Amino acid sequence: QVQVVESGGGLVQADGSLRLSCTASGLTFNSVNMGWFRQAPGKEREGVSCIVWTGVTTYYADAVKGRFTISRDSAKNTLYLQMNSLKPEDTGMYYCAAGGPCNPNVRDLGSQGYVYWGQGTQVTVSS
Repeated sequence: QVQVVESGGGLVQADGSLRLSCTASGLTFNSVNMGWFRQAPGKEREGVSCIVWTGVTTYYADAVKGRFTISRDSAKNTLYLQMNSLKPEDTGMYYCAAGGPCNPNVRDLGSQGYVYWGQGTQVTVSS
């Protein structure tokens, strides 16, 4: 059984930083693409970033480029999202997902067939 579990969310002031983690079990972690997604209150879910299974190629939504960094540690079956210079508009539930595509169309990745999803971790950025 595949399990995807996010952690690391919390309340932070604007310009602060958080690092999200996502552990995935029950799948061959080093052979699947992984992605981070978020959903703000009253808005649709959007893709934030993705990383291909090799760990070499990454893509970011325009809204987070230069501020967020995605990475993966295959030895630990863990995906990370380092978030710096956070803004109030980054507030939302952040989800990790496995098993879908990773391409420059990051914002719409959630509708492109990611198979396994976590329950999410809340990120709140205060102004």
